[in-house]
Amino acid sequence: MRIIFYLLVMGVSAVVAFGGSWAIWKLSHRYRLYPKIRERDVHTRPTPRLGGAAIYFAVLIAFAIGSLFPPVGLIFQSNLPQVLGVLGAGLVIVLIGLADDIWDLDWLTKLAGQVITAGILAWQGVQIFQLPLPFGDDDVTLTLSPLMSLGLTIFLIVLVMNAVNFIDGLDGLVAGVAIIASGAFFIYGWVTSSGEAGQTDYFNLAQFITAALIGACVGFLPFNFRRNERHPAKLFMGDGGALGVGMLMATASVLLAGQSTPASTSEAVLTFLPIILPLAVLIVPLADFALAVLRRLRAGKSPFSADRKHLHHRLLDMGHSHTHAVLIFYAWTAVAAGGILLFLVAHWWVGAVVALVGFVVCTIITLAPLSRRKAVETAVQSAPAELAAEADVAAFDPLDAAAAAAENPEPTDAEAARALERLHEKEASS
Repeated sequence: MRIIFYLLVMGVSAVVAFGGSWAIWKLSHRYRLYPKIRERDVHTRPTPRLGGAAIYFAVLIAFAIGSLFPPVGLIFQSNLPQVLGVLGAGLVIVLIGLADDIWDLDWLTKLAGQVITAGILAWQGVQIFQLPLPFGDDDVTLTLSPLMSLGLTIFLIVLVMNAVNFIDGLDGLVAGVAIIASGAFFIYGWVTSSGEAGQTDYFNLAQFITAALIGACVGFLPFNFRRNERHPAKLFMGDGGALGVGMLMATASVLLAGQSTPASTSEAVLTFLPIILPLAVLIVPLADFALAVLRRLRAGKSPFSADRKHLHHRLLDMGHSHTHAVLIFYAWTAVAAGGILLFLVAHWWVGAVVALVGFVVCTIITLAPLSRRKAVETAVQSAPAELAAEADVAAFDPLDAAAAAAENPEPTDAEAARALERLHEKEASS
C-alpha cells in the first residue's frame, strides 16, 4: 500500500517539475536569461541554465503535498528538524548555484556555500553517527565522536555535490544518472524496510527524498534530453540544479547509512551497503572528479577551475555521439547499482558476476569507436591514393597531409562509418 503514496509523491514532483521547466524555458527566452556559450561547452546555441529552480520547486511542493498524506505525514512529525534542514540547505545551494549560473561566481565562494549547505544539514541532525563494521562473529559498530561525525558528513556531502556537478556537461546526463542512482537508493530502502533485517518504520525520510528527486528529474528530463543534433536540450539545470541534485542524493545516502544500529552481523552487512552503494553508483562522476582535481593541481591550477577534459568530453573526442555518450554513462551507473542491489536478494557471487559481465559489456561499448576508427584508418592507408581521394576519405589517414589540414581531425563514429562505406563503394565500382 505504501508504494501508492510514494508513487503519488513522484507524480506530484514530476508534474510540478515539468510545468516549472516549461515556464522557466519560456520566461528565459522572453527576457534572454541565458549566458554566452563558453569554450568548454558542447552545445552550439545559447540555452537557459535556470532549470535547477524548477527541480527545487518540484521537491518543495512534493514535500508540502506529501505532508498532507496521514501515513507519510509521520515522517514530518518524527523528523521535522531534518526536513527543515533538507529544505533550507536545498534553498541555499540552489540560490548559490543560480547566482553562479548568472554571474559566474569564483570557486572559493561556491565552495564556501557548499560547506554552509552541508553544515545546515549536519546541524539539523543529518549526520553519519556510526559506521557498521561487518567483520568477525560479533557485531561491531564504530561510533563516531561529534567532531568526526560532523567532519565526515560535511566532507561526503560536499564531495557528492561536486562530483555530480562535474559531470553536468552533456544534455540529460545528470538528470538520468540521478534517476538511476536515486532509484537504487529507493529500492535499497524498500527492501531493507520490508524484510526480516529491515526497519520497522515503513515510511522514512530517505525514501521520501529519493521519491521526490526521481519525480523532479523525470519531469525535467524532457526539456534537458537531446533527441538529435537538430533537437538539443531546451533547458539546462545549471549549477543550481546539479549541486541541488547532488545535495539531495548525498542526504539520502547519509540518512540510509550510519544512523541505525544493526541487530545482527548479517544485518550489519546490509546496513553497510548504503556506504558502498553511493560509491558504486557514483563511481564515474567520482572518478571524473578525482581525475579533474589531480589534473588541475599538477598544472598548478585551482582544483575547481574549468576545462574541457572531463570524461564526457573524452567520450565525445573518442567518436561517440552526444546521445551515445550520455547512454554510456547511464549504462555504467545502472550496472554498478544493479550489481550492488543484487547482494540484497541473491548470493554475493550473483551480484559479482552480473557486475563483472556488465562492466565488460560497458567497456566494449565505450571503446568501440576506437576500433571502428582504427579500421577506417587501416582501410584508407591500404587503399590506392587515387581511390581514397575519389571517396574523400584521405583526411581519415593520420599520416596523410589532408588529415593535418582537416578542420575536424577527430572524426565522429558516424563520420568514420560513412567514410568506410564510401571507400567500399568506390572499391566495388572500380
